[in-house]
Amino acid sequence: MLTLRNVDIHYGRVHAVRRVSLHVAPGEIVALIGANGAGKTTLLSAISGLLRVSAGEVLFDGRSIAGVKPERIVRLGLSHVPERRLVFGPMTVEDNLLLGAYSRYKRREALADRDAMYDMFPVLAERRGQQAAALSGGEQQMLAIGRALMARPRCLLLDEPGMGLAPQVCKEIFRHVGELRRDKGLTVLLVEQNAKSALAVADRGYVLETGRVLLSGTSEQLLANHDVRRAYLGREKDA
Repeated sequence: MLTLRNVDIHYGRVHAVRRVSLHVAPGEIVALIGANGAGKTTLLSAISGLLRVSAGEVLFDGRSIAGVKPERIVRLGLSHVPERRLVFGPMTVEDNLLLGAYSRYKRREALADRDAMYDMFPVLAERRGQQAAALSGGEQQMLAIGRALMARPRCLLLDEPGMGLAPQVCKEIFRHVGELRRDKGLTVLLVEQNAKSALAVADRGYVLETGRVLLSGTSEQLLANHDVRRAYLGREKDA
């Protein structure tokens, strides 16, 4: 469904991503793990059209989306849940959700999907009239995911969904990610610094280091890799 071939990305003179190639098959959850500054968020931003690639190919369903405007990419079926959630604080929970359906023209369907988001995240139904800025971090993450799902994507880009969340809340978010794949067949490319949580829900993963793919493999292979355990799972895991 999603393929990157030899992608380079620059910030001015800074070569942030270097010849990255990866693929995500339909129905897969694929994790991108790595330290801060490895290029994970940059890569997702390029896929969703927020950044331009300097070289290489970005293909979605076999067609190039490099240089395509972000709103067009959303209409093609690819939605992005950004780092730090970026909900619209002054707007209500309900308006944030409905804004996620801006690219669709059948209001009845949008309202039905809104109700489905409330079923998935009951706390959002309880807060539907509140400003998004008043929500907790976990509730804002649920809202950001729900807003992205309102566009009915076939592929979801998730950037650091566990950032700043309590362990139990983080566990709940990842449970929902797994359910979306299981129940709806959603394809997910997941960026997460908590490598253990990411690989627990993912089928495969890529390890990025200084803008390059250092390792790739199944989640089981990466979890068992000595270097991955030391770098991303804590030294105590080597015992």
